[in-house]
Amino acid sequence: MSLACVACRGGLALEAPPVQVEVHLGAGLPMFTIVGLPAAAVRESRERVRAALARAGFELPAGRITVNLAPADLPKHGGRFDLAIAVGILIASGQLLAPQIDRYELFGELSLDGALRWVSGLLPAARAAAAHGRWLIVPSAAAAEISWVPAARVHLAASLGEVCAHLNGAAPLPPAVAESPAELQPPASSLELSDVIGQSLAKQALLVAAAGGHSLLLVGPPGCGKSMLAQRLPGVLPALSAAEALDVATVASVTSATGVPAAPVRPFRAPHHTASASAVIGGGASAQPGEITRADHGVLFLDELPEFDRRVLEALREPLETGAVSLSRAGMRATYPARFQLVAAMNPCPCGYLGDRCRECRCTPPQIAQYRGRISGPLLDRIDLRVAMSGELPPPVAALGESPPPVLSTQLARQRVCDARTRQLRRGGVLNASLPIQHLAQSVALTDAAQRLLASLREKLALSLRSEHRLLRVARTVADLAGAERVDLPHLAEAQQLRRALESSEPTG
Repeated sequence: MSLACVACRGGLALEAPPVQVEVHLGAGLPMFTIVGLPAAAVRESRERVRAALARAGFELPAGRITVNLAPADLPKHGGRFDLAIAVGILIASGQLLAPQIDRYELFGELSLDGALRWVSGLLPAARAAAAHGRWLIVPSAAAAEISWVPAARVHLAASLGEVCAHLNGAAPLPPAVAESPAELQPPASSLELSDVIGQSLAKQALLVAAAGGHSLLLVGPPGCGKSMLAQRLPGVLPALSAAEALDVATVASVTSATGVPAAPVRPFRAPHHTASASAVIGGGASAQPGEITRADHGVLFLDELPEFDRRVLEALREPLETGAVSLSRAGMRATYPARFQLVAAMNPCPCGYLGDRCRECRCTPPQIAQYRGRISGPLLDRIDLRVAMSGELPPPVAALGESPPPVLSTQLARQRVCDARTRQLRRGGVLNASLPIQHLAQSVALTDAAQRLLASLREKLALSLRSEHRLLRVARTVADLAGAERVDLPHLAEAQQLRRALESSEPTG
């Protein structure tokens, strides 16, 4: 036989489109050619395959070897095609009899000694192959990753020799035992919420943000605890659901260099303020996912928010609304999930000490206006909670002659958040931050007193429709944390208080 075809899959965003590895052996001078829009890593598979075949006791056929990766207009990258190319060459040259090769999809990078190495993107490939009823042969190192797809039918192999022995029936590989991933429970975090001293308003804002899925901006002088609070948000959030965990594992399969963890947890991504738009939003020549996709179902923390490039901040507006980002490049278009929870932090002024009672602010009003002006109104309007933090420590309890206030631990905060989320999901099926406009009035259910306050706020603050809707969503979350069926005046008043950070120069908490 001089022609063979082996099934594999490529990688496009978080999908795994089918790729047929066609191998043709012809007469002529020795030449090994790979066509079908291969990237450099795919073209280099010629040398890996050559060495692996020799190490496994096979021969590279003399003459002209042409490998076509179809479809030809789909970009191919990575080492995932090595195994399929090697097996195709062996079948085409008659060195391997594999009568049932049509049943399989083969994945794996070959080392020079013939061993199979893990490659990224196996989880989307396994999900697609399972949907089409195909068997997979993958490296043994991918066992934990493939276990996330219970319907997948998989054989694990450590080397090219094991794959060949299985395909010709000499030593069949046993089917991989489907093991459920580790139980999804929030990990015991070493970051305890009670470590943050004082800042009761900011802690309440963190609870509201966690309960309703709201975005949060913390404004305060250096050292007041903005980063500490942001880092503790993942510990307050409930465990991932099975569907969310599979989404997080799929993103990790495509973006991680080490594979998928046994039990994915909510991501926490904190890019530096010098990060480019491609790094944060996604992009590059091959439209790679960015930090907002890596933070899917987790937290994206932007410290020193005004220091980020203006293009990066403005590009966040659409993902904050839609929960997805579409990247268009020459010849391709990729759509990635971006259902992240934004937490941002900034100083009140360039020097950081505006409103501080102990340290004097050296900034002029134009400097303060320019600094705050780096955050556009449309972006600020999309941030649900905006809280000012004080740089002063609270006085010792002994000096006040009072009993110590109750300590809000991470475990207690998580329980309150879980209870509030249960109420939201039972009522509308979504978190309050995602409540559709058409269901807002029914879900919020303002009391008469709250309606009068809303009318007053609408008139005094000239609220935009978006601002009013976000205020109502926050108020609904405050009421859910309090266990109230209807949104009353105190809930609406607290929601407004949690959205006032940049309306004055003085901290409020």
